[in-house]
Amino acid sequence: MLKLSYALKLFVFGTMVLPYILFAQDGVIQLKNFVQQVKSADGEFIQQQVSSQLGSDGKARVTKTLEGKFSFLRPGKFIWEVQKPFEQKMIADGKQLILWDKDLNQATYRPSSQALAATPAAIIFGDVALDKYFDLSPVGEKGGLVWVELTPKVGKANIEDIPYSKIGIGMSNDLPQAMELRDNFGNVVLLTLSKIKTNTVSNQNRFLFNPPAGTEIVKLQ
Repeated sequence: MLKLSYALKLFVFGTMVLPYILFAQDGVIQLKNFVQQVKSADGEFIQQQVSSQLGSDGKARVTKTLEGKFSFLRPGKFIWEVQKPFEQKMIADGKQLILWDKDLNQATYRPSSQALAATPAAIIFGDVALDKYFDLSPVGEKGGLVWVELTPKVGKANIEDIPYSKIGIGMSNDLPQAMELRDNFGNVVLLTLSKIKTNTVSNQNRFLFNPPAGTEIVKLQ
């Protein structure tokens, strides 16, 4: 009778714990599915910069909010376009990364290998094999999303310049819905992704950038 009771407890405990384990690991599976199966997409984003210093009310302060839209086409092509409160584009054409600032009428070019350090968009939209450059760990559910923590692997080329010490990606239905990026100084960047349409981009010419007349060109190595 004691053995039966013990076995029953094990069964009940197992049925309670197993769904949680599967639910937590599901975030890693969803992220890998997204990277492997979604070759292109369009969507919108809200990007918030959160200061490491709390406000007078003791709450976190959002110091900057950007809104815009994005497109990507694997391997290595994406557009991250800020529309509010100013206009700015970051374009990866597969060979180089271009930052165009409309107000300054300036275009800054750098090698595409620096995309990871320049923008968090490259982490999930670029041609990077995530588990080659990051350790992926399930961290469970928060805010209706299942989260994955990405920890940069030491000693990997192109990865040591990433300004973020901790990266979280919130997944739902095999799509990234949010990102949380923290640096060593306690600053946080929060991204919310929405209206994502997958495998819709076919025109590669949209990822080519033609500088407007009079644009100042800056090339970085």
